[in-house]
Amino acid sequence: MMSCGSPSIDVEDEYEKLVIRMNPPRSPRFHSWGQSVGIQAGSEHTSIELIGRDRPGLLSEIFAVLTDLKCNIVAAEVWTHNSRMASVLYITDEDTGGLIEDADRLSKIKRLLRYILKGDKGKQGAKTAISMGSVHAERRLHQMMYDDRDYERCDLVGEDGGRDDKIKTFVTVENCIERGYTVVCVRCKDRPKLLFDTVCTLTDMQYVVFHATVVTEEPEAYQEYYIRHTDGYPVSSEGEKQRLIHCLEAAIKRRSSEGLRLELCSEDRIGLLSDVTRIFRENGLSVLRAKVSTIRSQAMNIFYVTDASGSPVQSQTVESVRNMIGETVLFVKDEEFFKSSSQDTARFSLGNLFRSRSEKFLCNLGLIRSNS
Repeated sequence: MMSCGSPSIDVEDEYEKLVIRMNPPRSPRFHSWGQSVGIQAGSEHTSIELIGRDRPGLLSEIFAVLTDLKCNIVAAEVWTHNSRMASVLYITDEDTGGLIEDADRLSKIKRLLRYILKGDKGKQGAKTAISMGSVHAERRLHQMMYDDRDYERCDLVGEDGGRDDKIKTFVTVENCIERGYTVVCVRCKDRPKLLFDTVCTLTDMQYVVFHATVVTEEPEAYQEYYIRHTDGYPVSSEGEKQRLIHCLEAAIKRRSSEGLRLELCSEDRIGLLSDVTRIFRENGLSVLRAKVSTIRSQAMNIFYVTDASGSPVQSQTVESVRNMIGETVLFVKDEEFFKSSSQDTARFSLGNLFRSRSEKFLCNLGLIRSNS
């Protein structure tokens, strides 16, 4: 336990607006530990929510099915964490360019997507959830993965790997006895939307933030929250404390920038995403996270990829993929990748130099035979 001074309970206007934006009406909850497909209609598009077991090539299969069903994907958010995949897709009818309203067609889309999500785990059974009205995609993804209890899975190999392993994520939870608050401290690598992700999670867990402090000092961020449960009480048990820690860690890792960032900028067309992700799959790339958007007739897509084992992508693979998709439309946005690639090239060239000179020297001594 810890003691503390009196925190201010004044809520800043900007913070209040942030919380309001992050609390849209919730769609019906997904059942845990299964695969789910939810479909809803917006004013100009139809929204599809997917959640299930992640595996190599899953996103490629999903996009291929939608293309075969004459659906155009105009926007999407895809996250993966702890062997789970969650996504919110916005689709239109290929012929009309508008939303899809036919009940039989929507039923077929859901049925085929559930089949894809099952994969080799068909015994788990698929579940569906349908809701009407628009939602904030990133907000919804947090809700979906929280409801799916991704924070409980222990398959954490590689979660802090890659380039982010220099700065670990630390979360502490202590009760402030004097004021009746629980103090939550988060220290991790700073990144865009970190505050959004942590506050979303506290809100989903039915906690109210009375006071908060946020400090960023590159490359780290420090956050401190004074919270109570909606019933007015602080965290009351060790089990609740550990659950809060795990949920915040999961929320931070869902959007962590692991993998190589690839940006696709080209003229939009039907089947573009299906073709691009198929090429990724054929070259052994796994998509960890994706953001798809369409601005007028331009497709602006971002993918974070690794190889099938979760390791960094080799430069030869990247160049092969760019040659197949188009070097003028697919770009690598990663300074560390270029540094490592240039270092590999330098080591290779230097090695060849030493090898050629040593071979010439040994050949002159008669210790090896020349092939020339």
